[in-house]
Amino acid sequence: MKTRTLRSDLLILLATAIWGFAFVAQRVGMEHMGPFWFNALRFAMGSLVLVPLLGRRDPADVPPAVQLRVGLLAGLILFLGASAQQIGLVYTTAGKAGFITGLYVIFVPLLGVFWRQHTYLDAWLGAVLAAAGMYLLSVAETLTINPGDVLVLVSAVCWAFHIHLIDRYAHRMPPFRLAFTQFVACAVLSGLTAALVETPVLPTAREAWGALLYAGFLSVGIGYTLQVVAQREAHPTHAAILFSLEAVFAALGGWWLLDETLSTRQLLGCGLMMGGMLLSQLRPFTRRAPVSLS
Repeated sequence: MKTRTLRSDLLILLATAIWGFAFVAQRVGMEHMGPFWFNALRFAMGSLVLVPLLGRRDPADVPPAVQLRVGLLAGLILFLGASAQQIGLVYTTAGKAGFITGLYVIFVPLLGVFWRQHTYLDAWLGAVLAAAGMYLLSVAETLTINPGDVLVLVSAVCWAFHIHLIDRYAHRMPPFRLAFTQFVACAVLSGLTAALVETPVLPTAREAWGALLYAGFLSVGIGYTLQVVAQREAHPTHAAILFSLEAVFAALGGWWLLDETLSTRQLLGCGLMMGGMLLSQLRPFTRRAPVSLS
């Protein structure tokens, strides 16, 4: 059991590092194409990674129709979260976006209330700390807030819903089929939206393709698949703490590759947010049986 837990934690840590540096790729991609078209291409690329693995015969506790529904629902949540995050990155920095996105580890236990999961005092104290940190990080002294920060915060709520959904069904479904279905659904929804509000064209710049390859094959194809596989075995508390490190990798990537800087005020905000993330996850929240979608 300890070996399996260690393996799942290492998989989550790898996914977290990939996602953190993906904020840099997503920022670069926005210089060459619209957010919806970028997401359509990267999630389509991510689905291609899993095609060779779809023939695996993994056990399933739910019928194929329910598997399809769960995959499509996960894809819809991915679409909403990725769209809000990608548009938000047009107006904010990769480092700030990474820390605000990390608030999903606060929202996970808070949303658990709706599934009759007990939320400990630690979670509420962590939420207060994180909110104070986000204020220092995102709100200027003139009491204005960057619209990009608000959109990234919306995406954090979506990621919290996504973690709940994966936590409920990942251990009951073939992981690669679940990941593939959600990728395709997100790619189709993003492509249709891009056709309506953007002018989809294949990029020609080398930097654009570099960003797409990283965000598609690594961040989507490998990162999100690692999440599905790891959450079959990982304890929710350990998983949430490790996922929160995405913010650290995002800030590191923004500083290293994009020359982004954070003021003393913003660094203090980051510290409060990280403290809130960890404090909210000191104890596991109560889980209940998965809700049937049949």
